[in-house]
Amino acid sequence: MTLYLMLLIVGAAAGFLATRFMRLEADVPTTVAIGMAGAVVGWLVLRVLMALTGALALFVGAVAGAMLVIWLWRRYRA
Repeated sequence: MTLYLMLLIVGAAAGFLATRFMRLEADVPTTVAIGMAGAVVGWLVLRVLMALTGALALFVGAVAGAMLVIWLWRRYRA
């Protein structure tokens, strides 16, 4: 029960952010569904990466995250 509630909350937040980042106009149920699907896909991808590469996946994720932060900083700084 709590897993589904967490998936719903994370999905709603992720869907909201993803639709804003990708400039997609969608109603609330669609936004939540997109976020929940994204949460499941992201979880599966990370699980596979961790199973295959272990700590290397963490490093790759950290580098990708840092690159995303730099891109966002360059794009939205005043």
